[in-house]
Amino acid sequence: MTTSFNDQFDQLGTWRREFALRLKLLGEWMKDNELLDAAVEERLRRLGTQVRSDKVMVAFVAEFSRGKSEMINAVFFAGYGRRIMPASAGRTTMCPTEMGYDADVPPCLRLLPIETRLQPQALMEWRMVPEKWTRIDLDVNNPQQLAGALEKVAETRKVTQDEARALGFWHNQAPEDNPMVDAQGMVEVPKWRHALINIAHPLLKQGLVILDTPGLNAIGAEPELTVSLIPQAHAVVFILGADTGVTKSDLSIWREHLIAESGDTDARLVVLNKIDTLWDDKLSTPAQIQAQIERQKASTAEILNIPRDRVIAVSAQKGLVAKVTEDDELLQRSCLPVLEDALGRGMMGKRQRILGEAMAAGITDLRAETARVINIRKRDMTEQMMELKGLQGKNAAVIKHMRSRISQEQAEFDLGGAKIHAVRSVHLKLLREVFGILGSTALKKEMANLTSTLLQKGLKLGVKRAYGETFDRLRANLERVQALCAEIQSMLAATFRQLNGEHGFSLQAPTEPQMAQYLTDLNMVERSHVQYLGIGNAFKLAQPEFADRLVRALSTRLRGIHEAALGDVELWSKSAAAQLDAQLRERRRNFSRRIEAIDRIQQAAGGLEDRIQDVDQQEAALSQIELKLIELTDYLIAANRPAGTEVDVALA
Repeated sequence: MTTSFNDQFDQLGTWRREFALRLKLLGEWMKDNELLDAAVEERLRRLGTQVRSDKVMVAFVAEFSRGKSEMINAVFFAGYGRRIMPASAGRTTMCPTEMGYDADVPPCLRLLPIETRLQPQALMEWRMVPEKWTRIDLDVNNPQQLAGALEKVAETRKVTQDEARALGFWHNQAPEDNPMVDAQGMVEVPKWRHALINIAHPLLKQGLVILDTPGLNAIGAEPELTVSLIPQAHAVVFILGADTGVTKSDLSIWREHLIAESGDTDARLVVLNKIDTLWDDKLSTPAQIQAQIERQKASTAEILNIPRDRVIAVSAQKGLVAKVTEDDELLQRSCLPVLEDALGRGMMGKRQRILGEAMAAGITDLRAETARVINIRKRDMTEQMMELKGLQGKNAAVIKHMRSRISQEQAEFDLGGAKIHAVRSVHLKLLREVFGILGSTALKKEMANLTSTLLQKGLKLGVKRAYGETFDRLRANLERVQALCAEIQSMLAATFRQLNGEHGFSLQAPTEPQMAQYLTDLNMVERSHVQYLGIGNAFKLAQPEFADRLVRALSTRLRGIHEAALGDVELWSKSAAAQLDAQLRERRRNFSRRIEAIDRIQQAAGGLEDRIQDVDQQEAALSQIELKLIELTDYLIAANRPAGTEVDVALA
């Protein structure tokens, strides 16, 4: 029983919406019960943003005429009853095309002119300049208008060889890869550099992003694709022709842009498309046809050095026809459901597990912080109850003396604020050093140095060394940040132990942020860049504008890594500060309650028994709050199981 990608993605979307709602209700409940301090509020906000805005990118990569656009139509858009992406014979998608959904942007197709390649800005920078894009509004309820508008991604224009060279489509050093020259000496190149499609398709609304990439020549000319977009895709579908197998240009794309690290094949699917070209029912038996397909799959897996189960043979065209005509027999024969199952169960299942585990870890930390606040209140209530019971049978002089002692304790506690302030000053000084290391100014300086090296005249024979030295410094920066965090952690732990001993607090230094994940991300970025540098791009790198675009693309990736690392450090710092603030606040509140209780006892003969009963009720209420916290967070921690299983937790 296969699960279509659409069904699996629907389940993920349902799970995410339900989780976000439960998270919101948990936040409201915590606020109602005065449990929402700054750190907990920040954790809730981050978890909510992550689960709502988490994107899943599927990149489709192929040389021209492998049926890539047809496959996108078959897997994602068959519900329109016709082709949406242009998929006629010959070249179709000529520029990289991203399909996604942004509620703040009306349905439209945005096209970035190819001439922008003559300017240094990276693709990510052009996204911030909407007026430079050609925009075409889309009518999502009119499939014919939608398909007609999307044909724009196939547009080309004629340029001279010099213009083609400047745009990155002509290389004297690799004449076999150059486009054809017509009788007038002109060359055909894509009219557009990049396309963004924003439509409210159900899957796109749930966070799916589809990246449709053109052939080898276009991929190689756009460094941001190779070093940023494709490596960050959660799944890459590499499409070959079932009749041709792995051609020379297919192998170039695989080796230069897609090869995964050893053992990391989960994110790569290789699809042998157009198996219908092998269907020959009159001359071959079904068994013979299947044997031929299996031989192609085995040969492809061997050439690409991937497990055989990562190679799937399909007919996208027959699968699309079968879906539109509701022909189940043809759909099964097309093997499209097998691909959808691999995408759905494999990629989507893995994505939900990763997201679910992140959510469970976040909720566990949030519960621990909140439980500490509840425990402080319970302990203060217990101490107050013992104090009140100790007054039973005592005269007015004893009660008056008790009030005086509480006031003295309060005064001594307030004097300890100077020590806490000093700790915070040292803490903030070390944090400022962390922000200086990972801040934008330091990164800009590092990228400027790399650009300066790349812009030296002649072939960049030392490019790999320059990149290696840059990444060595970036790694050293992250290791320095880890050391600083360890220093802050040690200082916090010692201070918290001292405060716990002096004031009976239950402070616990939060676990310091780990830079290991960001070092891994840094290594992955380095590999994608160094791999790109070692594939005969020396002549491209000799062009200043190309080298500049490459560094700008790198800068965008690195900025994302640094910002994520800084976010972890900020949350850690905020958690420590909020924990201290919460216990200080609870202690001051406890002093006020104790003095208020003594005053009430002095004013009324029956006040003591009433106050004991009142504290007893408050203790019972706190126990209920603690149980409810466990109940609500248990649901969220367990919510990383497969979607579809319902657990009803009352939020009374």
